[in-house]
Amino acid sequence: MSVGSETKAARVTHKEEAQRILDRLPVVVFEYTLQPNGNRDFSYINPKCEEVLGYTQAELLSGVHPMVSFIHPEDRASFELFLNEVMTLKTPFRWEGRILGKNRTVWVEAVAVPRHDDEGNCIWNGVITDISHRKSLERARLEIEQRLELGLRSADLGLWDYDFRTNTTIVNERWAQLMGYERTELEQMFCHCEDFIHPDDRPTYEKKIQEHLQGQTDAYEVVYRFQLKDKSWRWILEKGQAVERDAHGNALRTVGILQDFHARKLEEESINESEERYRTLIEFLPIGIGVHCEGKLVFVNSAACRIMGAEAPEQLLGRNVLDFVAPEFQKSVVNRIGRMMKGERVPRLEEKFVRLDGQLIDVEVYGYPYEYKGKPAVQIIVRDITGQKMAEEAVLKNEVLFTQLFESSPLAVVMLDNKGKVVKVNKGFEALFGFSQPELRGKGLNDFIVPDNLEQEGNELNQLISGKQTIRLQTKRLRKDGAELSVILLGVPVSLADETIGIFGVYVDITEQKKLEDELKIRNTELDNFVYKVSHDLRAPLSSILGLVNLARLPGNQDNPVEYLNLVGDRVKKLDGFINDVLSHSKNLKMDIKLAPVDLKAIIDKHFQDLSYMPQAARVSYNVNVEGDVFFSDPWRISEVFRNLISNAIKYLDPYKAQPHVDIQVKITQQSARIQFRDNGVGIEEKDQARVFEMFYRASDRSAGSGLGLYIVKNAVEKLGGEIKIKSIFGEGTTFTISLPNYPQP
Repeated sequence: MSVGSETKAARVTHKEEAQRILDRLPVVVFEYTLQPNGNRDFSYINPKCEEVLGYTQAELLSGVHPMVSFIHPEDRASFELFLNEVMTLKTPFRWEGRILGKNRTVWVEAVAVPRHDDEGNCIWNGVITDISHRKSLERARLEIEQRLELGLRSADLGLWDYDFRTNTTIVNERWAQLMGYERTELEQMFCHCEDFIHPDDRPTYEKKIQEHLQGQTDAYEVVYRFQLKDKSWRWILEKGQAVERDAHGNALRTVGILQDFHARKLEEESINESEERYRTLIEFLPIGIGVHCEGKLVFVNSAACRIMGAEAPEQLLGRNVLDFVAPEFQKSVVNRIGRMMKGERVPRLEEKFVRLDGQLIDVEVYGYPYEYKGKPAVQIIVRDITGQKMAEEAVLKNEVLFTQLFESSPLAVVMLDNKGKVVKVNKGFEALFGFSQPELRGKGLNDFIVPDNLEQEGNELNQLISGKQTIRLQTKRLRKDGAELSVILLGVPVSLADETIGIFGVYVDITEQKKLEDELKIRNTELDNFVYKVSHDLRAPLSSILGLVNLARLPGNQDNPVEYLNLVGDRVKKLDGFINDVLSHSKNLKMDIKLAPVDLKAIIDKHFQDLSYMPQAARVSYNVNVEGDVFFSDPWRISEVFRNLISNAIKYLDPYKAQPHVDIQVKITQQSARIQFRDNGVGIEEKDQARVFEMFYRASDRSAGSGLGLYIVKNAVEKLGGEIKIKSIFGEGTTFTISLPNYPQP
């Protein structure tokens, strides 16, 4: 064998070894070239592309499909910006996104580093990794497809049988089709087939044939270029053998096969051209590749050096591979190596490596059985995932913090998806609205807590929030039991990659606050009325008194001064009564409840006696009936209630009735006291009954009171935790029904 042949054989060996390494990689290895004229496309891609992308090498290298056509539509705009920036700056890159295969959408990670050649091209060497962890299944499927394809190609053989005695040949139909001839044409050509063999290959062909026909070889095998019918040349492998000879050893009949050798021949010719490119590709891959044999590292690429903190491969070669494995992982690594040395395939492993500087890093390791210089070895592919692990830990930490914040928040919080369906609710939400998470999950929230009259508002809110608007709104919502709540609603959209992926709803219960606000509005209105009425009702008697004084002082006035004094006394009594009512109201609002036994009969009798000075009081008869247990309440407020009710009964008696009368029935239990106060006075018109408890409201023009009496009664009853109702027939009389709690005995 010549030196040239040895060199070629060595290069073939190197090429095969490089090809074996690349073919075993669990990633798509590619070479992407940007030419000075701006043209750019894949200049190499390994067979893994068909497994990951669904496209063959030929399809991807043809240039028919631009790279962006493989990108998922939602990632396409960002990818184009990214790619243009990389092409402009000629920098290393790392990209994650979705790509459209022929049959599925795949998430991938593409990593590459640039280099420049002498022709001004910028070449990115890199890998595309299927990060959906489905490599092993797809790789097995690819191997099956390759074996099937190889079997089909092997079936396309040319078969021939030549008889020297008759100078006739038989050729199979399939081979004629492959060569573009009619079968009869090939059979006629066979006896002078040398005429269709390339002139450069003809001497070798004739020599091989003659050596075999002369009996120097048992069979022959020769590769040559054959001229097809369209005048093009195609490499053919021919194997033949003489199957019949005469007594002198002359061949009588030969048979053989013809095989399309064109692709393989071109591949062999391209070995020399591509060998350096494969070496460069492996060297510039952004993933670490190493081979260890008998426990020692025998090969590492540049990426492996960078991962391990080495400046040159010599710092790593020859060292025990376990020197770089963290102690807690060494036992499992030894086990994996033993399995791979037996030819087993093992799954990927996440472990920790120790760099030359002592730093621990997280790595993802793939291992494959390998043969190195005739010895069993292991090929490893290493990815530094330290940054990825840190990011995963940060994400996990954020998720824990979010979950704890979400669950422990005292506010009612709900998480919706981008369709407005419930994903999750916290305990505060369940407590406020009464709905559990299983009841709501996957359903529209508006169907549960939005009142019917606010359905449109709920739908519009979802649309606004989905459109990336943050909403703050004071509105009404429903509990599970049908109770209406006043809430402040905060709606916050959650966006990812400029797309709304969900909605957070936060509800603040302001039901009690709204009640207080409404009560405050009522009190403010009453206060305004109170100030006005007090100033008016205080000034009116004083103005009358001042008028009488001025009248008495007039020169020549001969009126009896006693008459003026009597009138002044009436005005003072009226003023005193009004002031007493105002003080009673103020005391009722400010004074705490003081519990004691209440003698209702004694209180009622006392007030009828105290009010006997009132005009026509002597005409009013009354009846009191108290039944039941001891009554515990606030004696002062109970007294105020009866003082005002009895006073009104006297003021508004019916002068046309012969016997004005008041009937008071009281029934006391351990829980409550029910009081019915009935008179046969003038009564109250139906239109006025709803307002008689308002401050300063007078239902009758003949009223001489302050307008505070029934207002004080109602406030005192409510202060004690009870309620009062009125029923009146104009011209017949009025009935007040009062329910009061019987407080526990002190």
